[in-house]
Amino acid sequence: MRTDLARRDRGAARPAKGHGGDPDRRGNTCRRRGFETAWEATMRAGSAGAQKFLNLSQIRFPIGAIASIGHRISGVLLLVSLPLLALALDRSLRSEPEFAAVRDLISEPWRVLLLVILVWAAAHHVLAGVRHLLMDIGVGSRLAQARTSAWAAILAAGIVALAAALRWLS
Repeated sequence: MRTDLARRDRGAARPAKGHGGDPDRRGNTCRRRGFETAWEATMRAGSAGAQKFLNLSQIRFPIGAIASIGHRISGVLLLVSLPLLALALDRSLRSEPEFAAVRDLISEPWRVLLLVILVWAAAHHVLAGVRHLLMDIGVGSRLAQARTSAWAAILAAGIVALAAALRWLS
């Protein structure tokens, strides 16, 4: 009798053999005693219902999802880099020699690459954020417009980062 009560409380997926269609103790007729839940069916099936490995590199994300994921990544990059940028600004505003020291510090090529990534993050975060805000009020929320605005945000952020790279490397 205890197993019947446990089955009743977990919901119904398909009737088990030899049980009638009585309502449960709450009077709910769609959850009947003797029905097997999906969880019970999975447990009974064993490994046939086991989860499969999901290879994310084989999934083709829509351009809107790529823009949204980029917006989140750029936000995290900006959040992590904010203390370092504030320290660099503080140091550069102390005196002229300190400014020259900060300028020399960031003039190495690998550090310029980090700054270009931060410029991309800032540009993409602003552009994708404006895109999301406009879509929230209904501007550009149709599928074709949303795809176009996602492409525009991604390409414009890339162009801004490329322009910053060319400016710093020349």
